[in-house]
Amino acid sequence: MTLMTTLFVVCGRVNYTNLSRYSRLDERTYRRHFETGLGLESLNRRLIEQLRPDDSEQIIVVDCTFNEKSGRHTYGLDWFDNSKAQRAEKGLEWSVVAIIDLQQKTGYTLSAQQTEADLRTQKTPTEDQVASRGRLNFYLGHLAYCTIFFPDWIRYIVADGFYSKSKWVNGVVSLGFEAIGRLRSDANLKFLYDGPHTGRGRPRRYDGKVDLTDPSRLTFVTTLDEGVSLYTAVVWSVNFRRPVRLAYLLKEQDGRRSYVVLFSTDVTIDPLHLYRCYTARFQIEFIFRDARQFLGFSDCQARSAEALDSHVNASLMALNLAKATLQSTQSTHTDAEPLSFSITSLKRLALNEHLFDLFIDMLDLDPTLIKSHPKYSELLSYGSLSP
Repeated sequence: MTLMTTLFVVCGRVNYTNLSRYSRLDERTYRRHFETGLGLESLNRRLIEQLRPDDSEQIIVVDCTFNEKSGRHTYGLDWFDNSKAQRAEKGLEWSVVAIIDLQQKTGYTLSAQQTEADLRTQKTPTEDQVASRGRLNFYLGHLAYCTIFFPDWIRYIVADGFYSKSKWVNGVVSLGFEAIGRLRSDANLKFLYDGPHTGRGRPRRYDGKVDLTDPSRLTFVTTLDEGVSLYTAVVWSVNFRRPVRLAYLLKEQDGRRSYVVLFSTDVTIDPLHLYRCYTARFQIEFIFRDARQFLGFSDCQARSAEALDSHVNASLMALNLAKATLQSTQSTHTDAEPLSFSITSLKRLALNEHLFDLFIDMLDLDPTLIKSHPKYSELLSYGSLSP
């Protein structure tokens, strides 16, 4: 409780020294507890279950994020893909499993696990080596570990195009879930033959190769925003060695065509729902952004595996608690317009309340007299973005 409340009132970097400055715990106390590990997955699951509306669907989203880290003795230091710099750089990587609520359009972190070093095949990193089989095995292992914390209603595992490989897709299916992702623009797909069987011999299975530049043989579904047309078909994936449902998005503008191909191993899924599940995947990017900017996701100065894991997971759980605070506020909000989510305002309110309690305690003031004052709420929101 002390750690989570302190994360919201710290000004500056979130490290052991700063945490001790804003709480009654000593710096060595934080170091000792971080070294033993926190194990927050069960707490995250119970929190997410409490926040879920009864009629809302949730999906699992998996992605990795890169952390810059200096020093030669930090655990897990290796070459990883840094999407911000568009190249591989030396640092740390975290595999994050999050639960996205489709109705709330909000993501909650379930678990973060540091990617192990030395999983690539050669010393000099290339794009193919970054996506090596060793790291895919690690990501699947992290996903398998998290399955014991999944709510019972989870069915779909969504990931970006990096994970659209046979090892990942078949691994997700073997765990009892359905995979959703994005295919390459030159994916090897075949139409399934559903015509009559004539003559002797083995029945015909395929009806030609799918030309992704020509959607004429696909089934038109609807037109989405900005003139994007949605097509669908159930086809055979040569790479995955299984049938998949396609959600083919085509945009025509100024005589030019551009397309995106989404897939799901659940061939019965509605293509519009497939599209919505994949677009909801981007909520995990907002998790990375808010945790970095406001809750010290990248500020850990420790070097051991346990301390790094405790710091990152504590930062992500604090973000879950911030969203829980927002949801509780929305439940009593009567206006038709939803409240906007602002970590900056929440942190300002938490700091102001912390300072009020500190003044009351150190100056031996009457808390009832101060908190019942009509100007107390106005002072409490001083400096926040929301009124």
